[in-house]
Amino acid sequence: MRPEAAAREWFMSSTKKNMAEFRRQLGSGSIQAAYRALLSYLTSLRGHFKNKYPDWRVSNLYQGRLDISFFTLIPPALDLHHLKIAVIFHYEKFHFEAWLVGRNRAVQRRSWELFKDGRWPAYRVVTPGKGIDSILEWDLTPDIDLDDPDHLTATIEAGIAAFAADIEGFLAGVQPPG
Repeated sequence: MRPEAAAREWFMSSTKKNMAEFRRQLGSGSIQAAYRALLSYLTSLRGHFKNKYPDWRVSNLYQGRLDISFFTLIPPALDLHHLKIAVIFHYEKFHFEAWLVGRNRAVQRRSWELFKDGRWPAYRVVTPGKGIDSILEWDLTPDIDLDDPDHLTATIEAGIAAFAADIEGFLAGVQPPG
């Protein structure tokens, strides 16, 4: 058997097994219920930021493909630099993160150049590359408890406020792009 044919056969076999497992897991109904609860919480969290920070622009919720779900927050000071904060639910890590992101790839690259040499002990500076969408990342929650949404929201909000303040403080001495 030719290598391409063997790879295709393995992929088809692997996909078939994965789909069978996916179907089995969906059969219990718990995945759908958990997903609905998570998206409901994200919608509520988005509304919380929209109501509490009326001068910030808040995007729609992106549900994702079971990799990440997110919405973005654009405080005015970051908007001047074409930057925004993404509130991410990372499915594999199963927690919330804050990401600093650029409006587009050019902004992303230019902003990374500004941030890469800064002292960010709490944040990860992410090197640009294919499929990389963040400049800085910060884990907001070690775990999630949707049974206590008020505490979870307070934790996320405090983290986002600190993240935004740190970034705004850093950018205070930087001329916004024209």
